[in-house]
Amino acid sequence: MALASESFDTIVIGSGFGGVMAAYPLVMAGERVLMLERGDWVERGPHNWEINSAHELSDHYCPDTAYAVDDARRKRQGGSFHCVGGPSVFYGGVALRLREQDFDPGPAIVTDSGAEWPFGYDELAPFYDWAETLLGVAGDDRDDPTAPARDAPYPQAPARFTPPAQRVADAARRLGLKPFPLPLAINYAPSDDRAACTLCCTCDGFACAIGAKNDLATGLIPMLQAAGMALRANTVAVQLSVEHGRVSGVQCVDRRSGASTTLRAGRVVLAAGTLATPHLLLASGLDRSSPAASAIGRYLTRHNNLLTLGVFARPTNPGRDFHKQVAIHDFYFGAPGVDPSIGKLGCIQQITAPGPDFVRRILPAPIGHIAAIGVPHVLALLSIAEDQPVASNFVSIDQANRDELGPPTLRIRHRYTRRDVAAGRALVQQSRRILREAGALFSMMHDLRSFSHAVGTVRMGQDEATSPLDDRGRFRGLDNLYVADGSALPTSGGVNPSLTIAANALRIGTLLTGRAAPRAMGRQQLPVLERSAHAP
Repeated sequence: MALASESFDTIVIGSGFGGVMAAYPLVMAGERVLMLERGDWVERGPHNWEINSAHELSDHYCPDTAYAVDDARRKRQGGSFHCVGGPSVFYGGVALRLREQDFDPGPAIVTDSGAEWPFGYDELAPFYDWAETLLGVAGDDRDDPTAPARDAPYPQAPARFTPPAQRVADAARRLGLKPFPLPLAINYAPSDDRAACTLCCTCDGFACAIGAKNDLATGLIPMLQAAGMALRANTVAVQLSVEHGRVSGVQCVDRRSGASTTLRAGRVVLAAGTLATPHLLLASGLDRSSPAASAIGRYLTRHNNLLTLGVFARPTNPGRDFHKQVAIHDFYFGAPGVDPSIGKLGCIQQITAPGPDFVRRILPAPIGHIAAIGVPHVLALLSIAEDQPVASNFVSIDQANRDELGPPTLRIRHRYTRRDVAAGRALVQQSRRILREAGALFSMMHDLRSFSHAVGTVRMGQDEATSPLDDRGRFRGLDNLYVADGSALPTSGGVNPSLTIAANALRIGTLLTGRAAPRAMGRQQLPVLERSAHAP
């Protein structure tokens, strides 16, 4: 591996929202940056529309990083997505800001966890602006009853609602609610080098076949490479070495050849993800360097995500239109008849049910075949309920068992609190009302036990005894290690976390350069190639 002899200012571990956005200001400032990614590039083309490319059926869903999950429902094995661009390649594009009040969530959420944001919304606002520009977010929050203050408009206007989305929005308005377009990181205007979204049914859970979704691998990573950033795909960071209070080396293994090497740089930005970042820290024994050792891997939150499926007499979505378009925030801070001591609830989002072919594949026969028949008659609403950070929800390492590349395997223990369950049920109750108003004969609830919204396992905070990171994202106890992914966020809020991860990572990267906070800085600041030489 030739890179072992090269000199870098910063090594960034992970190519998701945290890694790419932290790297962006550093590359802009002229630093020599090396990005490491465990996965490979996702090839784009018509095959991305096929069912075998969706969710865990994709080749980029990797069982070789299996982790053991104990979440009270059942004990199971889980895998992870690994690819250049990280989860952004397969996400639905939702790009929501936390609300101002989310930065001071109150005792109903925090309880005795010690979770605290070391800064407020105003500190992150300019970086939200910047992230939205870089991601080309399309949105309009004029009807959002909880919209936070902003200094710049969305870069794009949203697309017109498709018939299923319009049906949900109309029903919500008849109930006196204020539905609004979900802000989405999707390209709606064609250009010389970019295709426009066709509103297909393969967005959330799929890589975009035509590159219209503004994931990191489509735009920003090739742009950073053109500006000088080195990217090493299929490279697994297995251990961080420490000498004299600093990370002295990143030990890596090539996934394809099994060859190992040690890379060095002046600083390391760890952005492997909310599960993988504490995994690497614990496997490297870095908890011994931290005054907040007992908090590393703990306080895992992941939202109480619940899907409410409304069943209609006639097909609701014959065209299999786009997945997500409508947001409803009327119950973000509470709902009628709900005990106010529960605190904040969260949001409701319209989402198209999975396609019949996918349902047949993931459910055992004959259940899958029967369920697939009813899919065209379904409209769905996703409830995203904020959950409490509690110490008993955590990730740990199993030294007795190791994965095929050497590190100890990861174990996850998670239970929703009674308050989390109540918040989720309150949002589901409102989802049922909306679906009933839209004409549903009846509705069913399905809980989503994924970790796609996980945050909090290596959190920021002011108290060095309870927060492994300081307000700049520096890992307390080591001078040159920073964490810039979802694990750094102290609480989950009630919206999708990707934009907040991106904004905070831009903030951390900017602080590392010593430059002032940006104002509406966009893609034009780096040269754009029609196609990077490194992209497939």
